[in-house]
Amino acid sequence: MKVTILGSGTSQGVPIITCKCDVCHSNDYRDKRLRTSILIETEDTTICVDAGPDFRYQMLRANVTKLDAILITHEHKDHIGGLDDARPLIFVQGKPMTVYASAEAQEEIKREYSYAFANEDERYPGAPAFELITIDGSPIKINDLTIEPIELKHFILKSYGFRINNFAYITDLSELSHEAFQKLIGVEHLIIEALRKREHYSHINLEQAIEIAHKLNVKKAWFTHVSHEMGKAADVNPTLPENMMLAYDGLEIEI
Repeated sequence: MKVTILGSGTSQGVPIITCKCDVCHSNDYRDKRLRTSILIETEDTTICVDAGPDFRYQMLRANVTKLDAILITHEHKDHIGGLDDARPLIFVQGKPMTVYASAEAQEEIKREYSYAFANEDERYPGAPAFELITIDGSPIKINDLTIEPIELKHFILKSYGFRINNFAYITDLSELSHEAFQKLIGVEHLIIEALRKREHYSHINLEQAIEIAHKLNVKKAWFTHVSHEMGKAADVNPTLPENMMLAYDGLEIEI
């Protein structure tokens, strides 16, 4: 299984419009961060987690020509804002795009893309079509992949992380519950958010992410959903434990 980091940035991305900090003006490709998303590929299956405002460019950059499903972590704009750009894939594949999302996220998707859910006689030609499937904590089976959703607390919202065998992807959480931690035991490869070094009310910071990775005793951890406040990758990576690093856009991980 191959995991590609499509985006490793926050809701504003990096660089941020108007920002004059050293990170936003860095020439290091590792400091150029689109909105957070990953692509998961096996011989039979291609899925992505989240479809934010950068979805179109992310699909083009990763040369994606087939997509079996999109998994949505939660309903914030930086995670659903690019769903309309799935239209070419929908047209080529000749069927609605399968989208797994919580009931709460589905409400926002239907509101944001109401034209995609209009009655047949009211549908605008060329509108996207989605098959929404509710994430309720039960395992998700997509071809040769079995995915375990892990419920997370994202301040006042519910978000979902996902585990596939010994790999897990966890982003947009303000704390990790005991129940969620138990579902991560045995994970060897972990992608987890680390917004910045100082604390935040709805996201975990670098120290908290490192602590979770240590407690799980993972072989390798990559930190995503990284803001410009984290600092440059070239400066931060040498300070991290040997088996941990900041994720960056385009990183490919073989699991």
